[in-house]
Amino acid sequence: MDRTDNALLESVDARTKLAGSNRMEILLFSLGTSETFGINVFKVREVTRTPMITRTPSMPPGVEGLISLRGNVIPVVALGRVLDLPGVPQERGGTMMVTEYNKRTLGFLVSDVDRIIRVEWDRVRAPDGLVSTTQSFITAITELPPDSGAGQAGRLVSILDVEQIMASTFGEPPVVNVEPVQDDIEHHIFFVDDSAVARKKITEVLDQLGIKHKHALNGLEAWTRLSGMAAHAQQTGGNLADELDIILVDAEMPEMDGYVLTRHIKSDARFNGIPVVMHSSLSSEANRAMGKSVGVDAYVAKFDAEILADTLRPLLSKASARQG
Repeated sequence: MDRTDNALLESVDARTKLAGSNRMEILLFSLGTSETFGINVFKVREVTRTPMITRTPSMPPGVEGLISLRGNVIPVVALGRVLDLPGVPQERGGTMMVTEYNKRTLGFLVSDVDRIIRVEWDRVRAPDGLVSTTQSFITAITELPPDSGAGQAGRLVSILDVEQIMASTFGEPPVVNVEPVQDDIEHHIFFVDDSAVARKKITEVLDQLGIKHKHALNGLEAWTRLSGMAAHAQQTGGNLADELDIILVDAEMPEMDGYVLTRHIKSDARFNGIPVVMHSSLSSEANRAMGKSVGVDAYVAKFDAEILADTLRPLLSKASARQG
């Protein structure tokens, strides 16, 4: 397979049609062990052979150095070293995945890339009970589909939590001071994100804004809890929009993604008047278009505390006017 022509990653526009289908495409790759790993295709800009890397002093563990890519200097991370996998070859990975994540470009060194597979989000599950040194870096587990070839069907694929890898390697981004919302209304936000790092950062922003909040760990859990809240409001004769100001959703989550969750919310009259904000590390225009196609009211790329707060403020003001 010729890595440099990136035939694997062509026709991204066609992939925007996956929005609302509860499916995603993941690029499979190896780190030189028996395990198979995956990353969302939308996070990968290109795949190439490992270029010459300039080693620099005081780099965090796992960062091999820097490369110049089309006029931009980007760090290169050896994933096998960061994950501390036993049996990972000591030599530098032969293939580099160039990723775009949270508006940041990085090179990830891997042993080899395989192919792209399409999976149903309801077949992607959280890694509960997984015994592995890499558990904290894995956001979900899925299985290779039946058409994967002899001996491959049913093979487990570990989908990496890039947010956790970034936080572990470069440190968590600081949350700047955010001015609290200045009104007399008690605001409530429900948010859902499968990344522990993201949940922590969102909580910090909402606490500084002075907003009460609840959260869920994946789209299916979120829809179950939101449906329960709506049913309770209906039974008590209340209006859910008076109790819930904004729903903040991640895009890629196990069991049900943010696009399907948004579609459920927008097609249910009980949630009329409650805006949905998509907060995602998938920051490309294609992903914004996917969010728009299912009806999100705003799309915010992770993670900038000020931008998130500035996106929420006008929506909270509308909620205050409605309740006032």
